[in-house]
Amino acid sequence: MILRVLQQYETFKEKNFNELTLKHNQVLTLIGDLKNKLAVTEIGKSFENKEIFKIKIGHGTKKILLWSQMHGNEPVGTMVIFDLLNFFMADDEFNQLRENLLESCTFYFIPMLNPDGAELFIRRNAQGIDLNRDALKLTASESKILDKITTEFMPDFAFNLHDQETYYAPENSSKSTVISLLSPAFDYEKNIDEKRAKSMLLISDIFSFLKKIIPEQVAKYNDSFMPNAFGDNIQKKGISTVLFEAGYISGDNHRQTVRKFYFTSILYAFHSISTENYNNFQLFDYQQIPMNLKLKFCDILLKNVTVKISNKSYLTDIAINKNLLNTEKFTDLVEDYIIWDIGDLDNLLSFKIIDMKGKTIEIEKNMLQRLKKADFLYKYIEM
Repeated sequence: MILRVLQQYETFKEKNFNELTLKHNQVLTLIGDLKNKLAVTEIGKSFENKEIFKIKIGHGTKKILLWSQMHGNEPVGTMVIFDLLNFFMADDEFNQLRENLLESCTFYFIPMLNPDGAELFIRRNAQGIDLNRDALKLTASESKILDKITTEFMPDFAFNLHDQETYYAPENSSKSTVISLLSPAFDYEKNIDEKRAKSMLLISDIFSFLKKIIPEQVAKYNDSFMPNAFGDNIQKKGISTVLFEAGYISGDNHRQTVRKFYFTSILYAFHSISTENYNNFQLFDYQQIPMNLKLKFCDILLKNVTVKISNKSYLTDIAINKNLLNTEKFTDLVEDYIIWDIGDLDNLLSFKIIDMKGKTIEIEKNMLQRLKKADFLYKYIEM
């Protein structure tokens, strides 16, 4: 059933979202349209007075809370929330699935928890605070909102929706990570109580589904305990918590293809919760999910390149990554390139490999260093 939904994803995709630079006014427009259709409530305002909303659907006993974009430059979860709402409001061959979900579950959606950060396409809020490290002091108004809703609703499951960097890969895979998942720890010892075990079993079920459609591109995030992080503390409250991370597919710079699989993974999670299918799995299954390894990929790998500096030459490899910058008005993404690594890079994966055997690039002294701009790229290399 969920596979058929995936095949018809374009029917449910919110067409107003197509780029990573998702703004609060775009959410406001859609919220305005939803107010006459669903239970929409303003639950507070950001530091810069932007409205934050909760959308409630369903009337079942299993309670699920989802929030997105607590990091302003991670918008895919917000897009997916509206995709999911479109799915729930549709009328088609999936009506029985909808009815089952809405009768068994009650959903709270909080799209764009950090609208100030989203406006600038930055991780932190307008106060410079990382909301995901503000679960204890609750300095930010946005953090207070999430804490209040979580405490009042006390969901059975909490879904913390994020985007991750592009350069991850599952261990023992030559493909980039598309979706990564995590049941966060609630203490340094990484103990497993009944509630954390339940989120692990749910993730195991999601993984068993996703590996059939995006094999070798689903991974498990590191579960090191972060004492001031929201996911860890919500798990500590006795709420089964799942971290979802939207990854990357080569060429999918605005993550619209990843978005489709993200949508599907969450919808499948809803199905698993409503049917309690996750109880068919064991903790062993969770442990077998491959780890999500950082910096396994680069954007461009120059192999066997001869570098000439001050009349001296040597043969090496050069890794180059995109450097995502904002314009002076912080409105659009600008792609720049930086040198990421130099040397023996045989074990590094890349979205694009260029064999430079027999070719020489001439670089000024001190310009070929890590994190320097790769200004030579277009002069010497045909992209």
